[in-house]
Amino acid sequence: MKNSKETHRPQTTSYEGCSQEIRLEAGSNEKVQSVSTALENGRNGENACASNLMEKILAKANMNMAYKKVARNKGKHGIDGMRVDELLPYLKEHGSQLRKDLLEGKYKPKSVRRVEIPKTDGGVRLLGIPTVIDRMVQQAIAQELTPIFEPIFSDNSYGFRPNRNAHQAIRTSQEHMNDGCTWVVDIDLEEYFDTVNHDKLMALVAREIKDKRVLKLIRAYLNSGVMINGVIVDTDRGCPQGGPLSPLLSNIMLNELDKELEKRNHKFCRYADDNQLYVKSRKAAERVMESITEFIEGKLKLKVNRIKSAIGRPWDRKFLGFSFYRINKQIRIRIHPKSIKRVKEKVRVIVSRSNAWSMQFRYLKLRQLITGWVSYFGIADMKGVAKTLDKWTRRRIRMCYWKQWKKIKTKHDNLVKLGIDNYKAWEFANTRKGYWRISNSPILARTFTNKLFNRLGYLSFTERYAQVTNS
Repeated sequence: MKNSKETHRPQTTSYEGCSQEIRLEAGSNEKVQSVSTALENGRNGENACASNLMEKILAKANMNMAYKKVARNKGKHGIDGMRVDELLPYLKEHGSQLRKDLLEGKYKPKSVRRVEIPKTDGGVRLLGIPTVIDRMVQQAIAQELTPIFEPIFSDNSYGFRPNRNAHQAIRTSQEHMNDGCTWVVDIDLEEYFDTVNHDKLMALVAREIKDKRVLKLIRAYLNSGVMINGVIVDTDRGCPQGGPLSPLLSNIMLNELDKELEKRNHKFCRYADDNQLYVKSRKAAERVMESITEFIEGKLKLKVNRIKSAIGRPWDRKFLGFSFYRINKQIRIRIHPKSIKRVKEKVRVIVSRSNAWSMQFRYLKLRQLITGWVSYFGIADMKGVAKTLDKWTRRRIRMCYWKQWKKIKTKHDNLVKLGIDNYKAWEFANTRKGYWRISNSPILARTFTNKLFNRLGYLSFTERYAQVTNS
């Protein structure tokens, strides 16, 4: 805190209409400064004996943790244009007033900024990006509410919860199928985050939360509105996807569905709004689909997408990017074809011959993509898939080299360096075949060996898969 003036530049942004870089990914885990003295006067033990929830939310340790979380995640700006690196200077000047307004129930959240993310099926996913101040406050609320609601959540819920992940959900699904439940009831909620009933949600929150200031603040976030094309639109339903509080509120609402399914002794697995039930026959699947749809639409006031919702066999359905197959009377995990298609599209962008990226940069981007993708899908049986993807990716890399060499003499000289004799190098350098066709030729396949690719910096899908399975 002593050197905060040196490490953070003064806030000079004009927030209205501020031009900022669009960024959704989480940033690197860099060190962040403490925000405690910006929000409080720094008196030791000021909140030590506080019992009310709002005081706990605004406690020094909790607010510091929330600030650091927001600072690490970086992310995009909200409607006011304030960036994450401008948050601490703002809090130093206005932190005490912010805390006072929150304690007195006078704080009014700003509307979220609408961002559309393209989906693989051709549609768009609507995100609502809160301001960095609201993100910090929401994060602080979520940190205190999570320990309260965690004990009442179902063991069959895996999304956005501490010490739970998608891999556990897939493993649980596999166990249910191997127990004989080989019919899947796949329920898709239509525009779930945009159709949440506020009154129903707040009633569920109020069961556990008695501090009216907290309830009022959560309701204010739900009703804060969305800015679309510069116009603020009121929101009387929905829970904008994009804020730190949304995943928790989503689990609170859908926990009612979890409890109903447990009450009926159904085997199921839910990750956020992705939900699958497992039964032993088609008739049971049809009966469950009808009754659960009635419960969701009648009791929870949500809408089931009847086009995407379906019953079927595990190997015909997709769950969290995975699918299943049967071998020797056992259900095994595989990668769904759509997930393979998606990663190929990403590889195609990186090793496209039409961009001017250096090969070193391409290898770096490939390493990042392959590392993350295989880390996620590594629980599936993907040895054959990895080999196929490597063969296809190496061919695209050879195509990029051939395009970058351009001139006939450059092609000849590089082929000679790679071990091709002079006459054959001249013959091949003068070919009129297209880039993609020549990338699969015996000459390039013989010169660009797997060992050479490894030496150049290519981390293969196969190599990464071996690392994951051996770890």
